[in-house]
Amino acid sequence: MARARTSVGTRRWLFGDQLGPHFLGSAQAPGDDGTQPVLLVVSRAAFRRRRYHRAKAQLVLSAIHHRAAELGDRAQLIVADTYRDAVASVDEPLSVVDPTSWAARRLVRGLGADVLPSRGFVSSEAEFGEWVAQRGRRRLLQEDFYRWARTRTGVLMDGDEPEGGRWNFDADNRLPPPKGATTLGLPHPWQPTEDDIDARVRDDMRRWETEDGIEFGGRAGPRLFAATRAEALAALDDFVAHRLAEFGPYEDAALTGDWAMAHSLLSAPLNLGLLHPMEVIDRVVAAFRDGPAPLASAEGFVRQVMGWRDYVWHLYWHFGEDYVKDSNALDAHTPLPPWFDRLDADAVEARCLSSSLADVRDRAWNHHILRLMVLGNWALQRGYDPQATTEWFTRNYVDAYPWVMAANVVGMALYADGGRMATKPYAAGGAYINRMTDCCKGCAYRPGDRVGARACPFTAGYWWFLDRQAPLLKGNHRLAQPLASLTRLADRAALVEQEDARGDTAP
Repeated sequence: MARARTSVGTRRWLFGDQLGPHFLGSAQAPGDDGTQPVLLVVSRAAFRRRRYHRAKAQLVLSAIHHRAAELGDRAQLIVADTYRDAVASVDEPLSVVDPTSWAARRLVRGLGADVLPSRGFVSSEAEFGEWVAQRGRRRLLQEDFYRWARTRTGVLMDGDEPEGGRWNFDADNRLPPPKGATTLGLPHPWQPTEDDIDARVRDDMRRWETEDGIEFGGRAGPRLFAATRAEALAALDDFVAHRLAEFGPYEDAALTGDWAMAHSLLSAPLNLGLLHPMEVIDRVVAAFRDGPAPLASAEGFVRQVMGWRDYVWHLYWHFGEDYVKDSNALDAHTPLPPWFDRLDADAVEARCLSSSLADVRDRAWNHHILRLMVLGNWALQRGYDPQATTEWFTRNYVDAYPWVMAANVVGMALYADGGRMATKPYAAGGAYINRMTDCCKGCAYRPGDRVGARACPFTAGYWWFLDRQAPLLKGNHRLAQPLASLTRLADRAALVEQEDARGDTAP
């Protein structure tokens, strides 16, 4: 049916990742005026399509139900088999902020909703298009995008120059974990207290499993991430007060006894739309201006939110709907082995891989280095199918959506797009993991061994990957040195035979 022209009185259809006040109101005046009616939909079919981690499903459903409770009589919450079924039962015009996936955008247009421009990011799609046009034939490098975003917004800028005279403080933000430490010694991160809504959501999920054949992965546990705006603001306060100062130096480090380290844990509420990225950035910059947070930590955080989050969002649309499906530059077709697919961390002896899988199994989260340099690195070395790997990340992480994981997995972790995004594959051996984590202590393998009973599967896998992909990678100047070293390995043949024999068995 035809939809009326958008106004603040039109019922706003909010998707489950559009739950903050900035998704209400008009395009000219976003925000909640306290009167706009809202439609919220829970689609069982959306959970039937993927075997989502139960912690992820719990968080999303809790957030939707909490938002409905907050809005009271203004909200119409419909639990239906499909979005189409739900919208068909609503006999009034609907407006919607443009959703975050290709499929959802087709859906809202097909159902006749009045579509407003997307929200929840620092830069708009139109602004990104202007930046792309300015680039001409030059690569769309993240560093250049980040500098453009800083200049455009004035964040951490001193006139036309970056604050402190440097655009990034990566050199200061790559410290390994403190020697001999088991944790960073920071206060435990803020954690929500579950309520009756969470209990009802858990009951719904159990009923779906027994009656509707919907399957969830991972382990059940307490909800760790914010599901309401009030909770998200509390998590932001906690991060700024207790972990921001240490975030920069240790953002790439990992300790098996400290799952959160100094990370903000704000990616989940940001991607649910509970926080606007600029309000988070403003808080972090204020903490630097007021003195508690060093510039290196503030800049590192701004880079992650304004530089990286916006960048992968825009690349999702720029690369097109078939980017994941059509990207397999390294001809990787290995199916995910059952132990990896089902998060069977106990089947794995390699301590870094076992610990990272256990993080995902138990919490549906770990930080970016474990995602990229352990799990993604393993999938790259082993030639896991890019579509299957992207799907695995999408359904198993609380902060993951198709727009998040397309460029992160296909472009960054797997180099499956042949270099459209990253300038080289992020393959690494055990030496990197040994330097940046405590995983190699007490491991059954030795990071310096390539061949033999204690050969590190990441070190051996690194050279096995280069051996297998040398013809496709020989033109990449950033790999010239390791490819030259490959030709000089005295144990190359034995290494290849060893790794070929490993197959899909858990290391």
